[in-house]
Amino acid sequence: METIFVLLPLALLIAGIALALFIWAARSGQFDDLETPAVRVLFDDEPAPAAPRPAPGEPAASPAPNPPETTSDAPTRRTE
Repeated sequence: METIFVLLPLALLIAGIALALFIWAARSGQFDDLETPAVRVLFDDEPAPAAPRPAPGEPAASPAPNPPETTSDAPTRRTE
């Protein structure tokens, strides 16, 4: 019988906290859109924009030059 005096207020406290959290979530817009997050994974990503094409009569852009080769003073190891 003594346990009911502990468990009943504890249960009411937990129910009150749950109700307060539900009211907070409803007021802050947590339940506004329930459909879109579920189907968002089905949407295709937007394609990346294409590189701009040169205007007619302009030469095409040349590729970037290769970086200069670096030389090292360290001895090289031979594998045979």
